[in-house]
Amino acid sequence: MTWVQSDEQGIALGGALSLHTIGALTPQARDLIAGHPGSTLRADLRQIEHLDTAGAVFLRGLPDLALSLDKELRLDGLPAHLQPVFDFATPAPPPASPAPPRVALERLGAWVRAGGVRAAGFLYLMADLSVFSVLSLFRREQIRRGSFGEQAYAIGAQALQIVGLILFLVGAVSALQSAAQLRQFGADIFVANLLGIGLTRELGPLMTAIMVSGRSGSAIAAEIATMKFTEELDALQTMGINPLRFVVVPKLWAMVICMPLLTIMANFVGILGGTFIGVVSLDIPATVFLNQVFSSLFLKDLITGLVKSASFAWLITIISVYHGLNFSGGAEGVGRATTSAVVSSLFGIILLDAFWGIVFYLKW
Repeated sequence: MTWVQSDEQGIALGGALSLHTIGALTPQARDLIAGHPGSTLRADLRQIEHLDTAGAVFLRGLPDLALSLDKELRLDGLPAHLQPVFDFATPAPPPASPAPPRVALERLGAWVRAGGVRAAGFLYLMADLSVFSVLSLFRREQIRRGSFGEQAYAIGAQALQIVGLILFLVGAVSALQSAAQLRQFGADIFVANLLGIGLTRELGPLMTAIMVSGRSGSAIAAEIATMKFTEELDALQTMGINPLRFVVVPKLWAMVICMPLLTIMANFVGILGGTFIGVVSLDIPATVFLNQVFSSLFLKDLITGLVKSASFAWLITIISVYHGLNFSGGAEGVGRATTSAVVSSLFGIILLDAFWGIVFYLKW
């Protein structure tokens, strides 16, 4: 039996305070506290025999109930064997006050700090992958046999058709656009010079990198993000295998080796596209057009394109892996990571192309 009654010092409670009894007890306690003549009251808890968490919450709420009636109430005499239950039912913390709105400088500082954290993480990943890729040439214990061949086939061989088709069209369109201007000066033959230099130095490496970024870079970001979501990367770490060495290093080497090869193929196919336009539209024999192209090229033109393509491959891989590792969420997060990887790769390719352009054109 549960009861509450008034005494000289306040109120006294006894019996079992549980979920089933405190409902009827609450209005009685309120009436007794409100009708007591004193302003400072004591709740005598010595007669309580049973207490559950609901009863403990009820007891903790009595002082607030008295305070709402302009009185002060303290709890006293709870039996020792019931004290752990009472301590377990701790009151919820008060809601945090809303943070004041940030001023412009605070927002700028937060943005700069977040950018610095992201930049540091990217640089750490860049350093780790560069070191691991070099070490893998001498220590291959954490790299699965045949993984490089699989990645080279997926990144290089399977991209031959799309790269060849696009570069053939780019070469043809470039020849048409150049001829439209040079025809005014009777210099149609110099279309071959512009096409050869433009393809080997700029269009070949740049267009190949853009297509590989959209095709293979997005696949790398999606694969890494999915492996993180399914905790495969954590499983590799649990087995003592470095995920970067096991998963990413073969992709990096395959990308760095296949991209220059794709660029060489793209240059030749683009020149063939320009030759086709020269024969069909400009009435220039194929042998004359090709001789003009190869006579205008120097070794530095080919080296420039190959250096660009290798650096593009290295950058695409690192950016894709970075966005894959930093994804958050489920399937939607994988999509965001893939999109961010492609966009960031294209931005990085343009910046790196501008850097190499300054280096080669100013120094050479």
